[in-house]
Amino acid sequence: MKFYRRLSPIKAISFDLDDTLYSNGPVMAAIEQKMIAYFAKLLPEYSQVFDAAFWFAFKKQAIKQQSDLAHDVVIVRYESYRLGLLALGKSDVFAKAQAKAALDYFIELRSDFSLPEQSMQLLECLSKRYPLAAISNGNVDTNTLGIAKYFQQIYHAGYQQRQGVEVVESSLLKHKPAQDMFAVVCQNLAIAPHELLHVGDCGNADIFGALSAGCQTAYLPQYGVGKALKQLPHIELACLSDLTRLV
Repeated sequence: MKFYRRLSPIKAISFDLDDTLYSNGPVMAAIEQKMIAYFAKLLPEYSQVFDAAFWFAFKKQAIKQQSDLAHDVVIVRYESYRLGLLALGKSDVFAKAQAKAALDYFIELRSDFSLPEQSMQLLECLSKRYPLAAISNGNVDTNTLGIAKYFQQIYHAGYQQRQGVEVVESSLLKHKPAQDMFAVVCQNLAIAPHELLHVGDCGNADIFGALSAGCQTAYLPQYGVGKALKQLPHIELACLSDLTRLV
């Protein structure tokens, strides 16, 4: 563990999810292969075109058409599937129905893995001492993973209420490094920003974002996939269990 800034007293801890509490890369790689197989079975005549690059082009198109979609990975994935199917000459009705079905399948796969036991134990231990919050740009389901019970608050970037893929609330929390989710956590816990310690793997989304919001930060590059640091965190953790020594 390395210290870069003086820590002040902590009243709550927030966690990024992907690549902080678990390694998300292998999970997503396996899911993308299953999604390729899913679409190949749905439309075997186009099986050769379904790869990550095919869908990424339509993700870019969706965000270009509606910039706010960038803050909601669920809706942007639905739009990517819908636009891709339209580009293959399918009807609007077919594209919407099959994009929704594919999204449902993706969401089912998205949380079909187990957290490392040390992550579960750490959350259980810390939740007895501090209010915990989850602040994520991703869409993993904390209920399915069995960790929702440890968090007093759980926030994902994007619209906070959905009915299928139909947005039913206009309130949009922007992607980290935007300050939205950090500010909401502090407000709802009735603490000052400097009383929140945010733990995350990304030098931009987590560390820069939390520092910009006035929070304290713990950088965890354990899985080595987050963006490089823009600013020094308060501390750098070699592994998640270092937190037990700190708090």
